[in-house]
Amino acid sequence: MANAQIDAIRTLLTQNPIIQPGDSLADMRKGLDSMGSATPRLADVSATAVDAGGVSAEWLTPVGGDTQSVILYLHGGGYLLGSVDSHRAMLERLAKASGRRVLAINYRLAPEAPFPAPVEDACAAYRWLLAQGIAARRIAISGDSAGGGLALATLLALRDAGDPMPGCAVPISPWTDMEGTGASMETRAAVDPMVQKGPLTEMAGAYLQGADTRNPLASPLYGDFKGLPPLLIQVGDAETLLDDTTRIVPKLKAAGVDVTMEVWPEMIHVWHLFAPMLDKGQEAIDGIGAFVRKHCA
Repeated sequence: MANAQIDAIRTLLTQNPIIQPGDSLADMRKGLDSMGSATPRLADVSATAVDAGGVSAEWLTPVGGDTQSVILYLHGGGYLLGSVDSHRAMLERLAKASGRRVLAINYRLAPEAPFPAPVEDACAAYRWLLAQGIAARRIAISGDSAGGGLALATLLALRDAGDPMPGCAVPISPWTDMEGTGASMETRAAVDPMVQKGPLTEMAGAYLQGADTRNPLASPLYGDFKGLPPLLIQVGDAETLLDDTTRIVPKLKAAGVDVTMEVWPEMIHVWHLFAPMLDKGQEAIDGIGAFVRKHCA
């Protein structure tokens, strides 16, 4: 059954793309942040800036939330764009749905700070949470798009460094393959108004700056997943990045990871961002909240 809400959003994004041809990097960053800032805010979630182990961050705290359990959130934007500003409205909803504080970080962006700077910042923020007395089992790591891939890369980096694993992780529409080799890059190109192979390849080049495209901390698709915590991965069936999820899940399962994959019919890349006008966006956020409550109790 056709979803009129997602069809309207797809039309809006097609007619008024967030990133316009010829935009400078500064304009692209401003455009994505402006989209997030224009979304209605929730009155019962407070926002407080914080230095999280040397990483610029923001606490999003729901009224009556569990202050001893945290979602560490890593925004999307191809490692070049995005910030707490671009995602704040979505993350307020996640904080409320989970009943947990969200620590959203402004990790360093490429090309000024290329790979592996975002991985270093995410690990630093996680270790800062531990130093604040938050138990690892009560931390969830989540992120969308590049941030979803970064969530997986952070798990790999933390495990290899001997840090305790968080209680769970939730990658959303994760970018796991810097080479863009999934078939969905072509088969979903006509229905995904958010991500296309050409611009994604350019972003990968700006992020890696000559680093190995198959380094698991850049392309988690090629990782060794033993010892990772329970995962929920949500992805839309109308995403060019669909196969970045469908190809990594069997590898996770083969490594013994407790992973749940949800493929949402008709949904586009990170449809959660459109929750104020998209029922399925709020449903997906509510599902993440329930998963976090189950695994980070």
